[in-house]
Formats: sequence, C-alpha cells, structure tokens
Amino acid sequence: MNHIKRQIDQIRSSLITFAAGLVKIKSYSGREQQAIEFIRQEMKALNYDQIFIDAMGNLVGRVGSGKKVVMFDSHVDTVAVTNPSDWAHDPFGGVIEQGRLHGRGSVDMKSGAAASIYGAALAKQLNLIEDKTVYVSCTVMEEDCDGENLKHLFKESGICPQYMVICEPSDNKLATGHKGKAQIAVKTHGVSAHGSAPEKGQNAVYEMARIIRRIEQTAGRLMETPGLHGTLVASQISSKSESLNAVPFECEIYLDRRMVLGETRDTIKQEMDAIVKGQNASWEIGTLNRRSYTGLEVTYHPFHLPWQIDPGHPLSTACVAAFQEAFNKAPETDYWDFSTNAVTPVSMGIPCIGFGPGEYKLAHMTNENCEINQITGACEFYATLIHKL
Repeated sequence: MNHIKRQIDQIRSSLITFAAGLVKIKSYSGREQQAIEFIRQEMKALNYDQIFIDAMGNLVGRVGSGKKVVMFDSHVDTVAVTNPSDWAHDPFGGVIEQGRLHGRGSVDMKSGAAASIYGAALAKQLNLIEDKTVYVSCTVMEEDCDGENLKHLFKESGICPQYMVICEPSDNKLATGHKGKAQIAVKTHGVSAHGSAPEKGQNAVYEMARIIRRIEQTAGRLMETPGLHGTLVASQISSKSESLNAVPFECEIYLDRRMVLGETRDTIKQEMDAIVKGQNASWEIGTLNRRSYTGLEVTYHPFHLPWQIDPGHPLSTACVAAFQEAFNKAPETDYWDFSTNAVTPVSMGIPCIGFGPGEYKLAHMTNENCEINQITGACEFYATLIHKL
C-alpha cells in the first residue's frame, strides 16, 4: 500500500496542524461546542459526504455508502487543567517541540480524533471505500459519562455499525478490550444532635470510618490477586449535618471499582454487601446528572462489564493485517485498565477494538504530550484498516 504511505507524507503537515489546533481549543466536558465546530469545518474541507450534529452535540462525518459499516470514535472533551503554571508549555498552546505535540488533550484524545478524521478522508481520496460506509464520530462528555454519547447518537441517528474502532490512546498498539467499571455511592445514616451533646446522636462520620477500613482491606486483597485484577478506590467523601455545631446525620463515600473478566454484577453486590454488613449503611450505583453544551440533560448510571474481542474475529484479523501493512511488523496488543465509549457498542453486541496514538499513562497528567509520528502512524493504520475490512 505504498500509495497510502506516499499520501501520508503529503498530508502530514496538515494533519499535525489540525491536531495542534484542536489542542488549542479548551473543551472541558459540557463545553465542547468550539471544538465540534472546528472539526465540522475541517471535515467539510476534507470533502466528507455527510456531516451532522445530534441533539447532545456529538458530531458525525460520513464517507462512502456501502453495505459494510465501520465507525471510528473519539471523544473531544478533556479533563480540566488546574495547575497551568506547573506545565512546561501552555496547556492550550498546541506547542510542537522535539517531535511531540504538547497540551491538554494531546493524548486523551484529540490526536486520535485528528488521525481518524484524516484517515477516513484519505481512504475516500484513494478509492478504498467502494463497498463501505465509514463514520467518524467526535463525541462529547465522555470524561464524566462514557458511553452515554454513543447511546444517544445511535438512538437518534439509527446508525448501527458492524465494526467499531475506539481511537483512545494505546501507544499505537491493538487494545483488545478493557476493564469494567462500577461507580458506587455508600451512605451511612446517623442521628442529628447538638455538638455539645453528642451522646444524644449517632455520628454518621464515625459509622463511615468503620466502613472505610473495610474498603481499604478489600482494595488490598484485590491488589494482591495475581495477574490481571480488579481495583477499588475511595475517591470522594462528604457529610451532612444541621450545622457545623451538630452531629452529622449522613455521610457518603464514592467508590471507583474496576472489574476484570469473570467479575459480574453479583461480584460487586457480594463485595458491597460485605462492606456495609452490620453497619447503619446502604450502597447503590451512583447516578450522575450532567448537561451537554446543547442543553440536553444527561443521566448516567456508571456500571459497565469488562470485555475482550475474540482474536479470531474478522475485525481482529483485519486489524492485524492492517497493522502489518502499515508498520511492517507484527502488532503488539494491550488491554486497557480504564473505561471507554466502547461500553455502549459492546453492550449492543457490536464488535470493538481499540487503537490510538499516545501513551495513555500520560492522559490527565501535567505536561501531557503525544509523539507526532504516532499520530501519522495511526492515520495510516486507520486508512489501511478501512481497505482491509
């Protein structure tokens, strides 16, 4: 496929300039409108056949109209920058230095978005889509509500791809799946009393202290499990009282539980029941309520099972062939320990695989940056995969 490689050389500058332009746009979750419009204009310039934005604010570009349907998905929202003075470069400067693109979102995941947008356009330009419909989705609010964007998009548009590529950072390795996730709210219940008479109440914070010890013990057991294992993290705690001079009548702790293959909803139920056993406490999957930049109200129930694609699946074999073609070597594989938008298509039975530029351990970090050669390499892989499917 030397013609793909030659064309990559010709578009390299435009691709990297576009990726850097995306990084320059601050697009925190729920505030992605400027980035979406920037992408829409680029897709238009790249001669996409169709471009639309749904009611949640997700953007989709299409090339081709064949029977074989594949979608490449990237989210364009990022986590916030709380310490800009600690960065070596302006986190929204889109600085390119020593072969790397620096800034918030360069890894997670505007480089992957740029590569997929250009990859699909390249496949069209080189007539690699005669029997295919290729969608490139640029979705919103993933950082808070992974999968809700695609759930809304599929329902509103009626799109149902046969194959799904999640362009999250994988260091340009094939990501064959990822861990599941349960975000859990545990509450303890007490009795309010005046702070001068604590014996007349029941302190919900003290009740929670006993539960926290159990959480820490459970987390330790999970970490000691050999091989790929689940994790448990207490991520937030709060309490309620009538005033600062009163015994708290409620305390809540938020837990992030990651699951591996073989763990199920029953696994989580048994674990949480044991943690609150004998205490004046309850637990539930923690519901989140958010609003998209279009004003759409979004309710998110963060429970997703782990998944892994069969290595013999046609999508897997096509990815292996595309990787060998693009990089002239056998692919390395990885298994993400974080959750992605794949949770929605996987729950619908749509086969998914992950591939994207950037070291995912740099995501959300100070001095986030992505190697430019990985961006162009991902673009070449995406175009080659479209041809191979």
